[in-house]
Parts: sequence; structure tokens; C-alpha cells
Amino acid sequence: MTTQEVANKLVSLCREGKYDQAYGLYAQDAVSVEMAGVPNEVTEGIDNILKGFEQWASNIEEAHGGTVGDPVVMGNHFVVPMTSDVTFKQGGRVNMEELSMYQVENGKIKRAQFFYDPSVFGG
Repeated sequence: MTTQEVANKLVSLCREGKYDQAYGLYAQDAVSVEMAGVPNEVTEGIDNILKGFEQWASNIEEAHGGTVGDPVVMGNHFVVPMTSDVTFKQGGRVNMEELSMYQVENGKIKRAQFFYDPSVFGG
């Protein structure tokens, strides 16, 4: 798949809430990078990335909404603006805006990096 095709597929799956399928777009040796200083700042390998997502999702008490914007593609990178409004089992309700940037190699997401204000989590 081209970078544009990967971007379109990721956005489509995320909009449908099919995150498990979206992670199927990642390479086995993908790297996921969160903001500096947050837990699991760098996660390597799709299995570890999936474990991190499952742990994060299991801490959500209720999802109130969110958005997935249109991808902006440049070369082998694309960026997607996203928002989420969730209540965590511990920590209360959080509204978050982020830019999610992806690097594509050989038709798979090789690197995902997320940009947001970590203070929304009370840090």
C-alpha cells in the first residue's frame, strides 16, 4: 500500500472504532512514541504496542466521544488530528486533542508518534 492508502485505511478504521484492525497496519518492528515523561514513552514491537493499547483501553470507564480528522500526507509520513473525550476509572474525565504522526515503510506503519498536552492527565 502507498502512504496515502495506509493513511486512508487507518483513518477509516479509527472512525469506525476498529482499533484492533488498525493495528494490523503496523509493521512487526514498529515503534510508538508518546510525549516525553509519560509512562511507556517509547514502545517497540507490535506485540508491546498492542499490550499498551489494551492496558490504556481497560482503564477507560466511559467514552463520551472523539474525532478523527483527515490525513495530511507528505512523502512517507502522514499526520492525523484526533480528539477524545473519556472518563478513566481512576483520574476522571479527560478531553484530549492530539496530532498523530505516522511513518510508512514497505506499506506498513513503522513509527507512530503522538503530540498532545500531557497536563490534561493531571500531570
